[in-house]
Amino acid sequence: MNKVEELIAATRLSELMNKKEEEDKNCKTLLWVLAIMGAVAGIAAIAYAVYCFFTPDYLEDFEEDFEDDFDDDFFNEDDQV
Repeated sequence: MNKVEELIAATRLSELMNKKEEEDKNCKTLLWVLAIMGAVAGIAAIAYAVYCFFTPDYLEDFEEDFEDDFDDDFFNEDDQV
C-alpha cells in the first residue's frame, strides 16, 4: 500500500506542477502584451512631444501684429489717469 500512496502523491504533485506552469505561461503572455502596449504608448508620447517642439506657433505672430493698435484705440494721450 505504501508504494501505491507514493505513486498517487507523485501523480498529484506532477498535476499541480503542470497547472502552475500553465498559469505562469498565461502571466508571461499578459506581461509581454502590456510591455508592448507601454512601448507603443511611450513612442507615441515622444513623437507628439517632438512634433509640438518643432511646430511653429502661428498664434504668437498673429497677436504681435495687433498689439500696438490695441493700445492706441483705447488710450489717448489727453486722457487723465
